[in-house]
Amino acid sequence: MITPSLPLGIEFHAGGAFLSANCYAPQKYIKKWSWESFWMMQAFWCWLVLPITGALITIPHLWLVLTQAPSDRMFFAFLMGIAYGIGGAAFNISIRYIGFSLTYSIAVGLSSILGTIVPPLVRGQVAAIAGRPGSQWVLAGIAAGALGIAICGVAGRLKERDLDAAAGERGEFSLIKGLMLSLVAGIFSAVYGLALEVAAPVADVAEHFGAGVWKGNVSYIFVNSGAFLTAAVFSLYLARRNCSMGELVALPDDGGTQRVTRNHMLALLTGTLWYGQFFFYNLGHVHLGQQYEFCSWAIHMIMLVLFSNLLAIAFREWGGSASSTRMMIGFGIAVLSGAILMLTWGSHLGGIS
Repeated sequence: MITPSLPLGIEFHAGGAFLSANCYAPQKYIKKWSWESFWMMQAFWCWLVLPITGALITIPHLWLVLTQAPSDRMFFAFLMGIAYGIGGAAFNISIRYIGFSLTYSIAVGLSSILGTIVPPLVRGQVAAIAGRPGSQWVLAGIAAGALGIAICGVAGRLKERDLDAAAGERGEFSLIKGLMLSLVAGIFSAVYGLALEVAAPVADVAEHFGAGVWKGNVSYIFVNSGAFLTAAVFSLYLARRNCSMGELVALPDDGGTQRVTRNHMLALLTGTLWYGQFFFYNLGHVHLGQQYEFCSWAIHMIMLVLFSNLLAIAFREWGGSASSTRMMIGFGIAVLSGAILMLTWGSHLGGIS
């Protein structure tokens, strides 16, 4: 049996959220690669190689687990992973049109709410959850987190507008395209959390074979491979249309293999950071205990936005923005911090020590 531990649960979720907040930073240093080349290679690592490797290392008797686990759950988790792959691509493309902050606000905020509320609704557990000790604090924390994400998103858009005005440029900004893609990203991102719920019986079989706290790593094999299939098909389609497949082995005017090797290493780093977030997410999830593990998705998403904005401040990305914009991001961070405290206190009242 896994003993619930609130401090460990929060710490592991914080570790995963920190990695997630940084996972697409290496993309800024990719040179002379089309979007599809980067997307296919980072997906190869985070959605195919690393989940399989992680399961092989942490799940005892993996083959026996796979043969005895319910096949329908594995199949449905795979299908939901395919849907998540659509959301992942939409999220990354949305950044091009409305910027990082506003994309995070819409997509992550929507994902946080849907990924937390839908599973209890499907299982008919809303009334039971609402009657648990500390549940009011947990639900208030989820609501505050969604509000804080929205505030940070508005502040981020104001920052981008301030900086664009100073530079006299607007880039590829398109509100309609960005909003549509962000909504798709938010809905399909929540599917990832739901897919982990669907694959829970598979994780239970892994626990029976001695996986312990690592049991959730087996679920990523199915969910992530589904996402990889989507990414591979879409990327190959774009590569054929744009004649960009050759970029993976050689770059025009590269003068050697140094630049293409660097791009591959940056794609590997992106994939490692992305997979690392859910490696720690699993540990945080199992340590929250059965009473309040349903709020794992909300905790992860709220911390993700909190850390991404704190890192932006640390790297002086808010320099040059108006004082009112800086005040707004400070307010958003304060609301997110309060949301984490509410979730933690509510879980504590619920009996997680």
